[in-house]
Amino acid sequence: MASGRTATGAAQGQYSGLAALGASPHPPRPPRCRSCPAPRSTAFDVEPSAAQGAADGDEPLLLRAVKGQAVERPPVWMMRQAGRYMKAYQDLCVKHPTFRERSENTDLAVEISLQPWEAFRPDGVILFSDILTPLPGMNIPFDIVKGKGPIIHEPIRTMEQVDALTPLDSDKTCPFVGEALRSLRSAVGNEAAVLGFVGAPFTLASYIVEGGSSRNYTHMKRLAFGSPEVLKALLQKLANNVAEYVKYQADCGAQAVQIFDSWASSLSPADFDVFAGPYIKQIIDSTRETHPQLPIILYISGSGGLLERMAACNPDVISIDHSVDMADALKRIGTGFAVQGNLDPGILFGSHKVIEERILDVIKAVKSQGVRHIMNLGHGVLPGTPEDNVRHYFEVAKSVQHGI
Repeated sequence: MASGRTATGAAQGQYSGLAALGASPHPPRPPRCRSCPAPRSTAFDVEPSAAQGAADGDEPLLLRAVKGQAVERPPVWMMRQAGRYMKAYQDLCVKHPTFRERSENTDLAVEISLQPWEAFRPDGVILFSDILTPLPGMNIPFDIVKGKGPIIHEPIRTMEQVDALTPLDSDKTCPFVGEALRSLRSAVGNEAAVLGFVGAPFTLASYIVEGGSSRNYTHMKRLAFGSPEVLKALLQKLANNVAEYVKYQADCGAQAVQIFDSWASSLSPADFDVFAGPYIKQIIDSTRETHPQLPIILYISGSGGLLERMAACNPDVISIDHSVDMADALKRIGTGFAVQGNLDPGILFGSHKVIEERILDVIKAVKSQGVRHIMNLGHGVLPGTPEDNVRHYFEVAKSVQHGI
């Protein structure tokens, strides 16, 4: 993607000196997605086309919007759009009760990913998966227990355990991800962009060190401030592997990839600069070396205190959490990035009128600054959200014209 973005605040220009972290050169990559096609070439230097729908031969609306081409409206999708609020998904869970079966069986993952596509026709179709999916390929077994969430039975808290982690060969250890992405590309064609996603190193490390979800991150903080060399070694291995996982997804059909750093807001801004930001930046920089045309979206939940630091990571798209006023966010990060978001998912429990008003508020706030925009929620859609309200969300967002 084109460089030259600007960000306001003291975070500008951070994370350029990864050598200070002891970052090692990337090891040779294993062959990726041997059963998948070579990366699709996309012309970033094409002239903006007249506003029109995605006809045969056009790229999906979401990609054109991110590139700054003339588009008829902001593209729209929503985080967690495939999943538990949909009756079709609930019915499927009765037959296939474990999350890992649903996410690691290619046919099921594709079916679930396409459920919201068939119901609402979003402009982005995101793979149904989990950020922990690649961990077994790094020698980190895990399970997902209903009612408890992810469980890692042998948390990693020593250098010896870190040394035992292995380079990720995605095509060998999670080929179902590549197969599902190929199938999704075939199913939606150019009508929508196929999105992959990964977990950021700090969030993955939080699960790995804590042994699962946590409220206070006691073990993680003890490692960060008692044995930082161990945590940094873990983060470095995760960064190398996540970068390869991003590239694998791109090679197998993902047209954009979102990085989720769900727990980074548990860090102070100063500690984000040490334990999170540099490793996100490394993943983005590494991906751009081999896949310069792949848009990368960065999302951090509860990121109000980290916006300038997200900008310093230099993604293509900054996904804005709903805890931040969109106009304020744009003042803080500048106008050189595309932005995503940021409707409060709780609004989808409201009336159709309220939903429409709030969607227009978000779109107008971004449009007033002339910034590229992907309409989305500020967090994942909540369980129990009425499907009819989700349908209304998409209908309203897709009916908006840039003339508002």
